[in-house]
Amino acid sequence: MDNTIRIITDSGCDISKENEELYKDILVVIPFMVTIQGKSYVDRQDLQLDEFYKVLKEQQEIPKHSQITAIQFEDKYRELYDQGVRTIIVDVINAAGSQTFSNSVLAKQNVAEELKDLTIYNVDSQNYTLAYGYPVIEACKKLQAGQSAESVAAYLDDWGRHSDAYIVGFDLRHMKKSGRISAAASFLGELMGLKPLIYLGGAKTEVIRKARGEKAIIDAAVETIASRIIPETPWCVVTTTRPDCEKEFIDKMTKKLGYGPAMVEKTGVVVACNAGPEMIGVLTRGQEHPAKD
Repeated sequence: MDNTIRIITDSGCDISKENEELYKDILVVIPFMVTIQGKSYVDRQDLQLDEFYKVLKEQQEIPKHSQITAIQFEDKYRELYDQGVRTIIVDVINAAGSQTFSNSVLAKQNVAEELKDLTIYNVDSQNYTLAYGYPVIEACKKLQAGQSAESVAAYLDDWGRHSDAYIVGFDLRHMKKSGRISAAASFLGELMGLKPLIYLGGAKTEVIRKARGEKAIIDAAVETIASRIIPETPWCVVTTTRPDCEKEFIDKMTKKLGYGPAMVEKTGVVVACNAGPEMIGVLTRGQEHPAKD
């Protein structure tokens, strides 16, 4: 492995603390700041997920997370450079939903003259949570195996262009209140007991299925997602506070596909701020997203 290469991601990727520790010589996770009732917290350091889910359910005010700034990226680039790093791959949260990616590019431009022999690859993950957390861990494995930074950056870029995320929504009150997931904000039908399956990928969010009741939307999600995933590619799940529904979905999806999820993690603070504490997130590899304008 080339010890002059590092990967930078952000805490919205929802990888486990165990994976972060396992790949600490390769991977740097920059935390988001989260504000709850006027007080700021560092994601993955100051907040326990179960406590945060409780806050989401009990408080009227929606917690907010800030973008990672260009100055933060510049400081991290310089810090790694001083440690002997000469190549950095940056793969962060969807540019369509956060300025974080743009800030990482701006920071690259700002240090270009100062750090002339530092190569930085900026990758837009085009999605959220394990949709980029999973490939980031796979990228760490590829670097450990001796693959080049250029090939690993290309792998992450390709994954981003094919990454699909789905929300199986059991309670949309939080999503509607946050307003960050446009498909949820415009969804009607809750008074009739309808639950949505929401798709996210690139700049697109849309309700692609709806069904009456939790069991029905789980069955609809399994059918729909299984029909859209590229066959025999990995899929991941992020959970919240519904272990019964989560187990039912994973069991049915595993049976449908013939293989289980590559990763199952708790939904982190960044996604939970916007999606709420009562949903299942499913991350897959699908058809390539439409080209950006």
